[in-house]
Amino acid sequence: MTRHAGNRAPARVPNLAGRRPIELRIRDIGQLFHSLDPLPYRERDLDERVEAYVVGWAGEMPRAPMEIIVHLPAAEAERAEAAHVGEAMRNYFAYRAEMIGWELRDLFRVGRSSLAIGLTVLVVCVAAGRALGELMGPGYLGRVFDEGLIILGWVANWRPVEIFLYDWQPLARRRKLYRALAAAEVRLSATP
Repeated sequence: MTRHAGNRAPARVPNLAGRRPIELRIRDIGQLFHSLDPLPYRERDLDERVEAYVVGWAGEMPRAPMEIIVHLPAAEAERAEAAHVGEAMRNYFAYRAEMIGWELRDLFRVGRSSLAIGLTVLVVCVAAGRALGELMGPGYLGRVFDEGLIILGWVANWRPVEIFLYDWQPLARRRKLYRALAAAEVRLSATP
C-alpha cells in the first residue's frame, strides 16, 4: 500500500456517481488483510494499516457516499479471492461499527450507574450539610461544612455529566464513519 507523493492528499474529485473516492495501491490481495487471520478472505479482519489509512481518508472527506478503489496488479485482480474483497471490506467495517455500538451502549450503562451513585451522593451530602450547618449554628464553620458537602455532592456527578455531554460523541461519530464505510462501493482497478 502506498501513499501519494509528498504525503499530501490527492484531489478528491467525486466520480460520476457522486461518490468520494478513497484509493489504495497494493501489490497483492494479502496486504489488505490481517496475516494471522485463518478465516476465508470475505470474513477476515483488515490489516491495521489498511484500516487506519481508509478510516483516515474517510474522516477527512465531506459527508457524501464513498467509494474505495483498490489498485492492484492485473494478475492479482484475476485471482478468485479478488471477487470477495469488496464484501470482506464492507463486512469488516460493518462489524467495527457494531463493536463501536457495543462500546457506546456500555458507556451509557456506566453513565447511568454513575449518575445513580452521583445523585445519591448529592442528596446525602446536601442533607448532611444542612444538618451539620444547623447543628453548628449560623457561624463560619457551619457554612464551610454545608457548602463543602454540597460541592462534594456535585463533584460526585462530574463523571456522569461528562459521559452524557461529551464522551459519547466521538464514539457516535466513529460509528457513523464505519457505517458509511460499510456502505461504500469497493472497486478493484487492475494496473499493468
